[in-house]
Amino acid sequence: MNKKNIMLLMLAASTFIYSCGGGEEKSVRDETPDPGKNEYVDPNKSTNDKGIGKFTNVELTHPLDANMVKEGTTVYDVKCGSCHKLTDEKLVGPGWKGVTDRRTPEWIMNFVTNVDEMLDKDAEAKAMMEVCMVRMPNQNLSDAEARNVLEYMRHNDGKN
Repeated sequence: MNKKNIMLLMLAASTFIYSCGGGEEKSVRDETPDPGKNEYVDPNKSTNDKGIGKFTNVELTHPLDANMVKEGTTVYDVKCGSCHKLTDEKLVGPGWKGVTDRRTPEWIMNFVTNVDEMLDKDAEAKAMMEVCMVRMPNQNLSDAEARNVLEYMRHNDGKN
């Protein structure tokens, strides 16, 4: 396939994705519950800051584990770096700077190991997808790879 066809295919796919958004966009954060109404609770929506998945308690290392940071760097270089910058600048996906301040370790681990369910059911993950307009592919990270990536994220954020 030549470059022109690839560009046309990407333009068509982008147009399709954009057109699927529907009318007025409304953020979950913009909705203020009315105490007089019975609020519908979506059973698929995450109601905690740990996300959706098996990670409920992630033990962090203090100080950072240098071997985990090194392994996390390798995973980032192979599977993450083409879409995520280490700054706060968005590439395809959001930049990683400050992610460990914005998200709990459990949420990060659940997101990178359970991407599809998180994007389908977790309100914060859905909100990120609305901004990025691209669904993160499942990288099939093992639990150990995910933990190493988390340690690398902490290192990137200047944690000790």
